[in-house]
Amino acid sequence: MTNITVNLARQTLTLHGENGARVYEVSAAKNGAGELNGSNKTPRGLHIVKAKIGGGAKPNTVFRARRPTGETYSSALAAKQPGRDWILTRILWLGGCERGKNRGGNVDTLRRFIYIHGSPDEVKMGEPGSIGCIRMRNDDVVELFNAVAVGAKVLINE
Repeated sequence: MTNITVNLARQTLTLHGENGARVYEVSAAKNGAGELNGSNKTPRGLHIVKAKIGGGAKPNTVFRARRPTGETYSSALAAKQPGRDWILTRILWLGGCERGKNRGGNVDTLRRFIYIHGSPDEVKMGEPGSIGCIRMRNDDVVELFNAVAVGAKVLINE
């Protein structure tokens, strides 16, 4: 089975598959690593892909609450809504596997709505910048989405 490792110190995501490994630059939480609800931090530990959302959506499709809004991201749209946290193209919704660390109670990754998702092209990768999720370039998140199944393991470490 294909697995994913996210290295928060390097701001990389590695896809481990049957054909070797592929490394992508990502942007995780600007507040660093942490599991508490409301912390705006990226949770550590073992997770799984609980749901894949957006299969077949066009690049730059805008999502809110895991549903397409009918919008397509553009610089003009961004100018009208400064500060909006853009979730684009595809979503891999993560669920924690470690009870008390990233699953259950006030540390539940799934209930915190932590995703691996696409971002606007102008978002800098390779440095922290999100509010907890793992951001990727749109082409990269489509490639990742197509390579993994629901249930794929995702290890997030520092």
